[in-house]
Amino acid sequence: MNLLEQALEDYVSIRRSLGSQLRQPASLLRNFVAFLRTEGALRITTTLALRWATQPTGVEPYRWAARLGMVRRFAIWYSAMDSRTEIPSVDLLLFRRRRKPPHIYSEEEIERILRRTRQLPSSKKLRARTFTTLFGLLVASGMRINEALSLDRSDVDLERGILHIRRTKFRKSRYVPVHPTTVAALKKYAEGRDRLLPAPSTPAFFISERGRRIPAKTAQYNFAKVSQQLGLRAPAKYHGCGPRLHDLRHRFATRTLIRWYRTGLDVERELPKLSAYLGHVHVNDTYWYLEAVPELLQLATERLIPREVRR
Repeated sequence: MNLLEQALEDYVSIRRSLGSQLRQPASLLRNFVAFLRTEGALRITTTLALRWATQPTGVEPYRWAARLGMVRRFAIWYSAMDSRTEIPSVDLLLFRRRRKPPHIYSEEEIERILRRTRQLPSSKKLRARTFTTLFGLLVASGMRINEALSLDRSDVDLERGILHIRRTKFRKSRYVPVHPTTVAALKKYAEGRDRLLPAPSTPAFFISERGRRIPAKTAQYNFAKVSQQLGLRAPAKYHGCGPRLHDLRHRFATRTLIRWYRTGLDVERELPKLSAYLGHVHVNDTYWYLEAVPELLQLATERLIPREVRR
């Protein structure tokens, strides 16, 4: 292991000890250091960093910028040990990722999705129960799919109607209160689950017919297949284009904001509450919905601009 390789492992360890998961960046930076070794380079240079960052073909330019940003942060840290290190300028590869416009599911679409999910074939009659309840929870709470699937039985307080989300995205934990109707649905699922599989091999709240925790890809696949059968997605591979499972989270956020505007609440004052409930790190992540959804943008405009001026 050369000095750069050892330095990278130290960098990854330090970042993780400070709370960063650094999964993909760690893998990509190891690839970058291997690239430097192949090039016969003993230090980081801007030229080599740029060449490595722009290696992938057929990708959106923002991915090049993201790769270069990973190298830049590592180079800043490593420059304290090797003064010859070149730190790529922040002015290089100024590309930003464009968020995909969310699909805001209608009530009718949600009803069709849940009705079709109840019909999923199931040898033990658990698959349909599990995914119907899981998708319903995402609709009712706006949780991320990984958050819901990471719930253990001990995280679901059915007496008080509170879910404990533990160290998920951005390594943050929070408590999520849910509506009594959601609690009732979770109780019904838990009773059926325990009756059909009384001794699963996992403490997970949502389990497969094999008694195991469900991977996010499996949930996304089932949601995509149901959506295809309903005509909401094109009949292609499950990761193809079309409304996504994550759009259920967008639906929850936008419907909450629209309800606040229509009832005359001070959205600026209320927004941090929604941000905390959704587990956003910054309130700006929640502000994005105002420009992403036309109805929200119109409501915000009407609130900010006096009627006489708009005339």
